[in-house]
Amino acid sequence: VQLVESGGGLVQPGGSLRLSCATSGFTVSRYPMSWYRHTPGKERELVASITSGGGSTNYADSVKGRFTISRDNARNTVYLQMNSLKPEDTAVYYCKRVSRNLALWGQGTLVTVSS
Repeated sequence: VQLVESGGGLVQPGGSLRLSCATSGFTVSRYPMSWYRHTPGKERELVASITSGGGSTNYADSVKGRFTISRDNARNTVYLQMNSLKPEDTAVYYCKRVSRNLALWGQGTLVTVSS
């Protein structure tokens, strides 16, 4: 049972990245999923969430209109499309399986926004 994030890297301000969260060992369609981010010295921030079927999404105010969370349950993958990136988006991004008793985190992928 695991989550594996990928797609992070170095991008210039205004650029785009697409993060992926590959899931395995469980039925992802049963769970809501979220993306969080963490920067040293700051609280971990919930960036975006999506319901199990993908019909509803929520975003932090700081990313609303720029980021899009989506999922492909047939491919067992959750995505985070990030556009118009800003230096303040620099962080390690984590995927999370949302569950009161069975929460699961990935290892994270680093996103650096810098010129």
